[in-house]
Amino acid sequence: MRAVLTWRDKVEQCVYDLAFKPDGTQLIVAAGNRLLVYDTSDGTLLQPLKGHKDTVYCVAYAKDGKRFASGSADKSVIIWTSKLEGILKYTHNDSIQCVSYNPITHQLASCSSSDIGLWSPEQKSVSKHKSSSKITCCSWTNDGQYLALGMFNGVVSIRNKNGEEKVKIERPGGSLSPIWSISWNPSREERNDILAVADWGQKLSFYQLSGKQIGKDHSLNFDPCCISYFTKGEYILLGGSDKQVSLFTKDGVRLGAVGEQTSWVWTCKVKPDSNYVVVGCQDGTISFYQLIFSTVHGLYKDRYAYRDSMTDVIVQHLITEQKVRIKCKELVKKIAIYKNRLAIQLPEKILIYELYSEDSLDMRYRVKEKIARKFECNLLVVCADHIILCQERRLQCLSFSGVKEREWQMESLIRYIKVIGGPPGREGLLVGLKNGQILKIFVDNLFAIVLLKQATAVRCLDMSASRNKLAVVDENDMCLVYDIHTKELLFQEPNANSVAWNTQCEDMLCFSGGGYLNIKASTFPVHQQKLQGFVVGYNGSKIFCLHVFSMSAVEVPQSAPMYQYLDRKMFREAYQIACLGVTDADWRELAMEALEGLEFETAKKAFTRVQDLRYLELINSIEERKKRGETNNDLFLADVFSYQGKFHEAAKLYKRSGHENLALDMYTELRMFEYAKDFLGSEDPKETKMLITKQADWARNINEPKAAVEMYISAGEHCKAIEISGEHGWVDMLIDIARKLDKAEREPLLMCAHFFKKLDNPGYAAETYLKIGDLKSLVQLHVETQRWDEAFALGEKHPEFKDDIYVPYAQWLAENDRFEEAQKAFHKAGRQGEAVRVLEQLTHNAVVESRFSDAAYYYWMLSMQCLDIAQDPAQKEVMLSKFHHFQHLAELYHGYHVIHRYVEEPFSFHLPETLFNISRFLLHSLTKDTPLGISKVNTLFTLAKQSKALGAYKLARHAYDKLQGLQIPARFQKSIELGSLTIRSKPFHDSEELVPLCYRCSTNNPLLNNLGNVCINCRQPFVFSASSYAPPLPVSAEVLHLVEFYLEEGITDEEAVSLIDLEAPRLKRENKWQEITSNNAQTLRLDESMDSVGDDDPFTAKLSFEQGGSEFVPVVVSRSVLRSMSRRDVLIKRWPPPLRWQYFRSLLPDASITMCPSCFQMFHSEDYELLLLQHTCCPYCRRRMDDPSP
Repeated sequence: MRAVLTWRDKVEQCVYDLAFKPDGTQLIVAAGNRLLVYDTSDGTLLQPLKGHKDTVYCVAYAKDGKRFASGSADKSVIIWTSKLEGILKYTHNDSIQCVSYNPITHQLASCSSSDIGLWSPEQKSVSKHKSSSKITCCSWTNDGQYLALGMFNGVVSIRNKNGEEKVKIERPGGSLSPIWSISWNPSREERNDILAVADWGQKLSFYQLSGKQIGKDHSLNFDPCCISYFTKGEYILLGGSDKQVSLFTKDGVRLGAVGEQTSWVWTCKVKPDSNYVVVGCQDGTISFYQLIFSTVHGLYKDRYAYRDSMTDVIVQHLITEQKVRIKCKELVKKIAIYKNRLAIQLPEKILIYELYSEDSLDMRYRVKEKIARKFECNLLVVCADHIILCQERRLQCLSFSGVKEREWQMESLIRYIKVIGGPPGREGLLVGLKNGQILKIFVDNLFAIVLLKQATAVRCLDMSASRNKLAVVDENDMCLVYDIHTKELLFQEPNANSVAWNTQCEDMLCFSGGGYLNIKASTFPVHQQKLQGFVVGYNGSKIFCLHVFSMSAVEVPQSAPMYQYLDRKMFREAYQIACLGVTDADWRELAMEALEGLEFETAKKAFTRVQDLRYLELINSIEERKKRGETNNDLFLADVFSYQGKFHEAAKLYKRSGHENLALDMYTELRMFEYAKDFLGSEDPKETKMLITKQADWARNINEPKAAVEMYISAGEHCKAIEISGEHGWVDMLIDIARKLDKAEREPLLMCAHFFKKLDNPGYAAETYLKIGDLKSLVQLHVETQRWDEAFALGEKHPEFKDDIYVPYAQWLAENDRFEEAQKAFHKAGRQGEAVRVLEQLTHNAVVESRFSDAAYYYWMLSMQCLDIAQDPAQKEVMLSKFHHFQHLAELYHGYHVIHRYVEEPFSFHLPETLFNISRFLLHSLTKDTPLGISKVNTLFTLAKQSKALGAYKLARHAYDKLQGLQIPARFQKSIELGSLTIRSKPFHDSEELVPLCYRCSTNNPLLNNLGNVCINCRQPFVFSASSYAPPLPVSAEVLHLVEFYLEEGITDEEAVSLIDLEAPRLKRENKWQEITSNNAQTLRLDESMDSVGDDDPFTAKLSFEQGGSEFVPVVVSRSVLRSMSRRDVLIKRWPPPLRWQYFRSLLPDASITMCPSCFQMFHSEDYELLLLQHTCCPYCRRRMDDPSP
């Protein structure tokens, strides 16, 4: 280590403190009552800063580089920006002794003789804490959590960020040993925070954060005024009363002086992330030094020893990467290594180490000898039994006991020395002098041998393994290679800074320079590759390179020199180079080149190296043939080419050597029939196809299916190729075949599609079916793979496949519990039986689960399905019967849904009149069997409660009486018993307002009608509103004002509608209703005779006719009556065939009635509109508002 003065300046006042800007560009100096700002690059004074009124004692820069602070004897602290502007000033009660910025939070700690101040940009005021003694120095830990304070009374106080004391360290000297400087080690690699403490008891000590001392005190023999760590914490600077700055290791071992001064050193600092040091002195001197740490190391073959942390030696095995550290605890000055010896020079002694064993991989060293003398030398070399000291022009040979055995005096300065081996005690040394002389010295011989002399100074040299050649690098960066015996210059190369011969190959050397590694073999051109550093050794394929302070072994394939030899057909030399280390590909290339050059011995060795038995067998067979007397090299080379795959070249050589049959056998065995045909000159395509097919069969038999497929394809046997590809699951090959085939080749394409399906590639199967136009198979594929969207799209384009699509789709939906969709799909596919069965199951499930609204909807759908099926004459009677039955059940469940909700749910959303009418409707409809799920108890209970509420006391009493004969649930028991008692107190009649009226015969009907939902007089069926099952009147509960009428025989539905649409003027009829009895049927007929035109409606003329009798007589109208009707008074249920349309005449046109066009249910118009708004669909058939279909 040496210090080089970069610049120096002197001011008039004492320099008490220094601080670097974190980027190292500026230096802040505390001198007198000013701050001086210097440019660190050249020592230029940039600007003096004035702000303090008295001497500035301390200065510190924040880690982020935004601001710095100064403290003065005027009791003030000034905070400056990086632009050298003062922005803040605060004071203490005493002079400021030290300032320090927190490295993480940038909180500023300022210490005076009596207190500590903590300030940060976020807070407005400075928090202060009292101190028991004068504070002389302070330092923050790396993480900014703790602040260490050095006191005049010899105490170190460690405090947290809030100023609270956590650890107190009391030094043995007490107040007689004031703490004058402290610093935390900035290294991030240390496990613990380490505090270095320097006191005026002339001691240097180290402590952990806990207060525990590390090691013992180190005596300094001077009063330390300043202590400073290098950026990475590896070294310490100490300055003080000894008028110099000393460099120490982080463990406190003194390494040397940085620079001697003329007065006390008050401050010293290290420039961030560099080896520059600045020193401030009592007399105002500011000195800026560069510390140069020279590389101390030694190398012998694959062992490299180097200095680490100035006091340790690390021995590295460059091959195995093993390392061993030897701690010397003193400055290591020189290192030498040779075989099993290691010499280390320390300031006062030389240590000789030896390996524990002769094992080349052993890394354990022990001290063999110790020479306790101080030596001054430029170079140190160790041999088996001696050490060699180089002092300028003189070489001294000492035994391990320190006795000088001999000495050599040179003509010029010694520039390079190297041990080149030899017997123990008789080793040879290679010495290069500044005057260009190169000598060979044996340690047991007093006389030096001059090998040669050149005009330029020697910088580096090395001798080849056979001691025949010498490589020299001179001061002009020229690499010169000499023949030692003839002294002849063999060649020279420029741009070299170091050179090394390959220890395993006489003709190879490498040299480095200009950022490149140069490898030279024999007299061939130099091969270059990028490499930083110096070449110091070359062993086989490994080049040992020193870059800065680290040594590395670079694996360099010897490919380039090997190919240089190959280009000149120098196979044996190329083999020697390959043995040093090349890639497998290079070995194979060498083997092939040697084989083609018929150098069988070299080729055999190379193929053995890559373990290629095939070519080794070839070489052996050729050697056997040569032994038998064969000498035709063309034939040998042809065999080589055929093995290499160069079949055409082989065929030409076979032909040239007169062995055409061998060429034909080669092509045949290789199944290269096209080339065989070209070789023979045949042009018969049938013969070629026969040959290829035959060869394909053979390939298939010997279990080479891929080759067989390729041959079958080339022979046009596509079916066989497809069969093999399909059996082996080669989808890619099948795709290739299918796309190359013409669409007319249906059979192979169908085979391809079959295998695509089998191998779960439906997309390619679909592509194939489309190519041949097989839509039926395509549909079946979509169905099997459940790709329904593609199937539906195909069904839209080709309706003939709908059954093939929708039936499987419906079955799939049913299997996946999607019954409604399945039913629709069955229906769409025309499978009415399956559709009905699915609907019946859905209906049954809805009833069992008490979803009566759904049950009603499903029954309505069932009825409509039955109506569709009824179009088949064979099933007409059965299906029509089912239609009416299901329509009836749909109405029952639709009504019972309201009753069920009323009974089961706590709140009712229906009016009492609605519940009353629905329960009456159900009671009249349930005269025979009660459908599954419908409860008579619930119906009678609802009827009883609503009848009582509306004043129908007689009906309520009847309902309660009926309930007594039924099994009543426990939850209704008390309510029914109480109702049965209280109804006895009511009159035994019903309110007349509730009594329904028949609009045909104007007869009042009882609330409890034994005939059901028909008039007791004319037997005319009532029509109920599907929303309330009440006559569709806004207010009253009278009988529906609709009368159903029938068309006279011979009048079609279309004609009737057209006659009604005419709306002819009404004529007064004389003869009105006439009763006709025939075939046990009664008919009322309106006479068509017209006498005069009147205002009376011919339809209503005789509606009140008292019929008498038990049979219902329908109203039959003629054409003239139809003409007299108004279109708005007639509602038509347009049933699909085989049903006839139903006609209803409204007798109160002002009371608006709406009929759903889908289910033909009647609603109050206002109710229907409200329900549509609520449900967006018909409440009965669920037809959506936006559905245009009826």
